[in-house]
Amino acid sequence: MTTKTSELLAAAAPRTAAVVQGISDDQLGLPTPCPDYTVRDLLNHLFDVVVNFQDLARRREVDWSAKTDHLTEGWRERFATEAVRLAEAWSDPAALEGVSPGMGLPQETVGQMALIDLTVHGWDLARATGQRLEVDPSVLAEGHGFMDRMGDTGQKMGAFGEPVPTSAEPTTLDALLGRTGRDPAWTP
Repeated sequence: MTTKTSELLAAAAPRTAAVVQGISDDQLGLPTPCPDYTVRDLLNHLFDVVVNFQDLARRREVDWSAKTDHLTEGWRERFATEAVRLAEAWSDPAALEGVSPGMGLPQETVGQMALIDLTVHGWDLARATGQRLEVDPSVLAEGHGFMDRMGDTGQKMGAFGEPVPTSAEPTTLDALLGRTGRDPAWTP
């Protein structure tokens, strides 16, 4: 059984996992397009995303304040495994029904948040470490749809920065990055 959300997560997960796999230990202290995050910080945040959003798919509350260093032995492989589990957690149609008890948002929106985090933070890590992230066109389309619905709210809540104007075509990754407050031309 699959859902549109699980299919999109399954398309995004291996691409972000490949970026994570390509990060060397000596790159962990590098800056990222997220001003307050080093590569290590952002990897730990993204680990929290792929683990916590599994629980959110099951309507369990999560503690975002817990700060765990996930970068212990085998962290690259564990990330790939958890990213696959994230897609699997959203494959049950019941995961998309109702309102999230922990977040107070429609479950479908919560699943889309996981997709945005996986994609945009995948790009952040790729850019910070000299890699490329190729994003599936269906993931981009969903990301733009999410930003149409939730971009202003996300910005007010501090999840996104001020939009960065770009000259990119409206359906591209660069345009999506700009909408989330990232400068697609950012360099370390």
